Amino acid sequence: MSPKKSTVADSKLPLTETVEKRFIDSMPCTYILSVLAATNAELVTYPLDLTKTRLQIQGELAKAQDVQAKYRGMLATAIGIVKEEGPLKLWYGMSSVIYRHMIYSGVRVCTYDYLRTTFGHDNPAVWKLALFGVLSGCFAQWLANPADLVKVQMQMEGKRRLMGEPPRVLSSHQAFVDIYKRGGIIGLWKGSVPSVQRAALVNLGDLTAYDMAKRFFIHKMGMEEGPLAHMLASLVAGFVAAVAATPADVIKSRIMNQQTDEKGRQVSIYKNFHMICQFFKNSLN
Repeated sequence: MSPKKSTVADSKLPLTETVEKRFIDSMPCTYILSVLAATNAELVTYPLDLTKTRLQIQGELAKAQDVQAKYRGMLATAIGIVKEEGPLKLWYGMSSVIYRHMIYSGVRVCTYDYLRTTFGHDNPAVWKLALFGVLSGCFAQWLANPADLVKVQMQMEGKRRLMGEPPRVLSSHQAFVDIYKRGGIIGLWKGSVPSVQRAALVNLGDLTAYDMAKRFFIHKMGMEEGPLAHMLASLVAGFVAAVAATPADVIKSRIMNQQTDEKGRQVSIYKNFHMICQFFKNSLN
């Protein structure tokens, strides 16, 4: 009996060591795969993101010029971009998005995974998942704010040129340098407050809703853990995140697109607060 026990123990030790040392289970692999997955998804959905930003900004531009907004829907805005600027402009600013995902997507997924496995154990409570999602999203977005700032400004560049305004952004690198020269390090974190608030809401609805939805489909609906359960959970998470984060996303885009003076200063805190109040007032009317 004793030789068999030692044989079983010996046969299990290498397997355990092999599992622990697998690169696919490591944090660097999680980081790389998160960045690649987010970048591939962004390549497909970026035209929608650009159209969304144009819709968020055009109301502010129309009010400044005392005219009616030219486009009233997503499809009309996208067609207008293609007709007026060319189809490739739907992907203008994609380089800044890649920079953003190299920081944001990797950091938020790895941070969330670390918090969940370290403090959440096997079956964490809902409030813990929500807290982990908010903390990881806020931290990742704060680090990635400079790239997000450049992305918003690049997405609005085509519109500025059509309005006869001088070019502001020629490339991602030039935008980073120009923002730094005008506002210093602090200037790179312009709009970081609503940006972090948006990230908190996105990850509260995204990571947390994904975990809860997947657990519901598997344990309550009897689904096997596979592509179907992951896809359904992703759809639920995406919907919840979009609904929760849209107000903060509009405010973030408008603040990041605002002009600064020669010293890199943007509009006053009072004007930002007034803009937020006006936005919610218009939404309720």
